[in-house]
Amino acid sequence: TLFRSPWELIELIGSGHFSKGMDRQTIAMAINEVFTELILDVLKQGYMWKKGHKRKNWTERWFVLKPHVIRYYAREDMKDKKGEILLNENCFVESLPDKDGKKCLFLIKCLDKSYEISASDKKKKQEWIQAIQSTLTLQRLSSSPPHKEAREKRRALRQKKEAEQERRDQELQELQRENEKKQQELEAIRKEQREAAIRAAEDERKRVQTQLELQERFNRELERQQQIGAMMAQKVAEKSSELQHNVNRLRELEEMYKELQAALDDEKQARQDEETVRRLQARLLEEEAAKRAELEKWHQQQALTIQMSEAEKQELENQRILKERALNVAMQQLEQLERERSEALQQYQEVKIKLDMAARSEE
Repeated sequence: TLFRSPWELIELIGSGHFSKGMDRQTIAMAINEVFTELILDVLKQGYMWKKGHKRKNWTERWFVLKPHVIRYYAREDMKDKKGEILLNENCFVESLPDKDGKKCLFLIKCLDKSYEISASDKKKKQEWIQAIQSTLTLQRLSSSPPHKEAREKRRALRQKKEAEQERRDQELQELQRENEKKQQELEAIRKEQREAAIRAAEDERKRVQTQLELQERFNRELERQQQIGAMMAQKVAEKSSELQHNVNRLRELEEMYKELQAALDDEKQARQDEETVRRLQARLLEEEAAKRAELEKWHQQQALTIQMSEAEKQELENQRILKERALNVAMQQLEQLERERSEALQQYQEVKIKLDMAARSEE
C-alpha cells in the first residue's frame, strides 16, 4: 500500500503494526529525526562550545547544520538564536590541535570571519567536520543534498507504483470474470464429487470394519509380546543382581590388593631403616675403638712419667693434670657415644619388630 503523506506512515507506525518490541519513546525519537532531516533540511545538530570573537571566552551553543548555513542558539529549543555561519564556496573546515584547555577543536573559516569550535569528543568532532565538508562539496558541485535527491526518487517510484497498481486492478477484474466462469464449472465438479463421496463413504465403512478386525488381532499379539517382555525383564533383573555381586567382589579384591601393596611398602621402608641403624652402629663402634686406643696410649704415657726424675715429675704432673682433664672430657664423650649406641640399638630392635609384624601380615 502507498501512503499519500508522511502522516499516514506515522499513524500506521503509532498503531504498532511495524513497531513490535519497540517503546513509543524510541519510535517518536526516530520519527522526529526523519522529520527534522527530510522536512526541515537539518543535516546535523547538537551542543558544542564556541569561542567568542571579542571576549575570547567559550560558550556552549546548540548548533544546527543546514545545506547553506550553520545557525547556533542558546538552547536546544532554538528560540534564542545567537548567530549563523553562511556556507559558500569560500568556506572550508579544518581540524585544530588542543589549546586553551579545550580539546576536539576544529575551525570553520569563511571569507570575512573564522569560528573556533570544540566538540564533546573526537567522534563528534569527526562527524561534524565530515558533515560540513560534505555540504561544501555539494555546493561546489551545485548538487542537491542526498535526502532531497532520495525524496525525488521516492516520488517517481511512487507514481510508477500507482500506474502499476492501476494496471493490476484491471487485470484483477478480468480475472474475476474468468473466476465466475470457473465457479460454474466447479459447481458441476462438486456435484460429481458428492456422488463420489457417497461411494467413498461406503468404502470407508468397509475399511473401518477391516481395520477393527486388524486392531483386535494386533491387540492379541501385543499382549503376547508384553508377556514375553515381562519374562525378559525378570531375566535382566537376575543378571543385573549377579553383575552387582561380581562388581562388589571385584571392589573387595582391589581393597585387598591396596592393603598388600601398603604392607609391602612398609616392609621396604623397615628394611631401609634397619640398614641405616646398622651403618650408624658400625660408625659408633669404630669411634668407641678409637677412643679406647687413645686412652690406652695416655695410660702408657702416664706410666713412663712415673719413672722420670723428680725435676721432670713436676712438669709431667702439670701435663698429667691437663691430660687427665682431656681424659675426663674423652670419658664423657665415650659415655655419650655409649648412650647413642644404646639408643641406636633400641631403634634397631623397634625396626626389627616392625619388620617381623610386616612379614606376618604379608603371610
